[in-house]
Amino acid sequence: MKITKLVILFNYQKILLGIIVSGLLFGLSFWVNSDLVILILRILSGLIILNIIASLVASYVLYDNSDLYELNNLKGIVDWNKTENAILVHASFDPLSKRLEDKYPNLNLTVCDIFGNRHEQEKGIETSKRVFPPNPKEIKIKPNTLPFEDQSQEVILAITALHEILDHNQRVLFFKEAKRILKDGGVIIVSEQFRDLTNFIFFNIGAFHFLSQKQWRRAISEAGLKIFKNKKITLFANMLILKK
Repeated sequence: MKITKLVILFNYQKILLGIIVSGLLFGLSFWVNSDLVILILRILSGLIILNIIASLVASYVLYDNSDLYELNNLKGIVDWNKTENAILVHASFDPLSKRLEDKYPNLNLTVCDIFGNRHEQEKGIETSKRVFPPNPKEIKIKPNTLPFEDQSQEVILAITALHEILDHNQRVLFFKEAKRILKDGGVIIVSEQFRDLTNFIFFNIGAFHFLSQKQWRRAISEAGLKIFKNKKITLFANMLILKK
């Protein structure tokens, strides 16, 4: 429940607003005389509450009760015991690096925080960093310049982070840089929610926070990379395995 609680913290103003609006609509239904209007107001009130509950349940399923941060479905794709150099990219939220380092002490993991991402301005970020303290070896990166040597990394891992690269051209440059530093035979792993019908149903306008699958494919293709596998993590997120 740790991450779901943080989701509530980050979105408490929207949740509170939704509850207030729902209450006002329901209360207003007692002041009108039209049965049709009463029905519409109460349906709208109920839908708002239902959407809040659905989004929190979906967040729990995705963040706290799935393979998103467990990486068990990488078996046959990445052997962490044989991996020497890897990069983890995040956007001011890192619940994974300590787990990887504790589980694979011989792994040379470099943790990279995308500089200037939207989470840096959120009020709950300090609480988030208390729950998941930043890795002491963490470095800040700009998407268009990755400070690593050519063909030096076996795995580049980005979990719900790259949608914070808002500009398409910057995303292409990131993937080009990732391709440059990736060893032959290495993999880039991108786990993201898509801007699709399922996420619209459960997260409403929050789905606009993400990119469509078409946008991802375009950026990846323009960078000269290929999607080797597209694996479903839950109804709400996919894992893209990229290779040169």
